[in-house]
Amino acid sequence: MAARRFGVGAYNYEVVSDWPKVEIRGVAADVCVDTKGHVYVGVRNPQPDGSPSSIGPGTGTMLVLDRNGNLKDAWAGNVFSAPHGLWCNKNDEVFHADTGHHTVTKFDSKGRVLLELGTKGKKGRPGRPFNMPTRAKQAPNGDIFVSDGYGQNRVHRFSSKGEHMLTFGKGDPVFYQKWAKKPVTGKVGTGPGEFNLPHDVNVGPDGRVYVCDRENVRIQVFTMEGRHLATWPGVRNPNDSFIDADGVMHTVSAPGLELRKLDGTLVGRWGEKGPQPGQFLNSPHGLWIEPDGTLYVAEVGGNNRLQKFVRV
Repeated sequence: MAARRFGVGAYNYEVVSDWPKVEIRGVAADVCVDTKGHVYVGVRNPQPDGSPSSIGPGTGTMLVLDRNGNLKDAWAGNVFSAPHGLWCNKNDEVFHADTGHHTVTKFDSKGRVLLELGTKGKKGRPGRPFNMPTRAKQAPNGDIFVSDGYGQNRVHRFSSKGEHMLTFGKGDPVFYQKWAKKPVTGKVGTGPGEFNLPHDVNVGPDGRVYVCDRENVRIQVFTMEGRHLATWPGVRNPNDSFIDADGVMHTVSAPGLELRKLDGTLVGRWGEKGPQPGQFLNSPHGLWIEPDGTLYVAEVGGNNRLQKFVRV
């Protein structure tokens, strides 16, 4: 029987069976792959009763796999509390945003800390870094952009050395107040330049900054100076984004994947709910695409959910 295919339009995939070769003991919050094929997986360790951990303080692990899914290394320790967002640059440096520690950490490929932004276990002052940051990525010029999404609706820009340069965005943390079952005291930010959970930030090859404004069901586009340029409405609660070699942005959300050109034009959507290989049991939360088109999708909401798709 021929292998079942997934995807949309010219983007067709087959899921890699029996991958990874090890059980992921916890929530695979995000995934990235360096130029040598090392697959980094940010894992939220299970709670004492075995149930999945979420965005609050806890413990975590960074797994390092090879492309075949074999375990090569595991980084642990108090540098991880609630792993949330990962990203690898071309120098094989790994950026990790931790919602439990309120920090962004840059590692080398051996797990050595090269740079740490924020104060571990301490929230920044209102409007300042960080309050449960969701993801950190570098611009082509080396500057670091951080979406500071759960505790405050902001995006921060740093130099490559970690010097704070700029903050933009508005909106009260209404999503987090509801999630934490606290009184809702704020007002949802819905206007241009306002956010309702900036869950990811990405910088395109042209220097435009794309913010996944998840609970507003849209992506907002800015200059690197924080000036609002455009809004893409109707993007399905985007959790993470990746711009491929063709200049197409892939986003993941609970229903699956969504593809758009960098002018916001919809290319297509794909994804099925279910427990079978190639289906998504919970909520796709992180993704990575290798130069050959190989796709990795990490899911939250349950333990041991990470899949690899080969483009065909």
